[in-house]
Amino acid sequence: MKFRIENMTCGGCARSVTATIKDLDENATVNIDVDTKLVEVNTTVAEDKIVAALTEDGFPPVIA
Repeated sequence: MKFRIENMTCGGCARSVTATIKDLDENATVNIDVDTKLVEVNTTVAEDKIVAALTEDGFPPVIA
């Protein structure tokens, strides 16, 4: 699944986003491009749970 996170502006943001996803699935693969604000996630967790967790942590995603 792919997301765009508008308020992800730095490496610290990217680490926070990664940590949020890894809290749900420690085996998830997360690829982030801070410049384009795109996040690609490979996980078995449902997309709505990822969206809810990221939104709760202050990084509301838009499905890309």
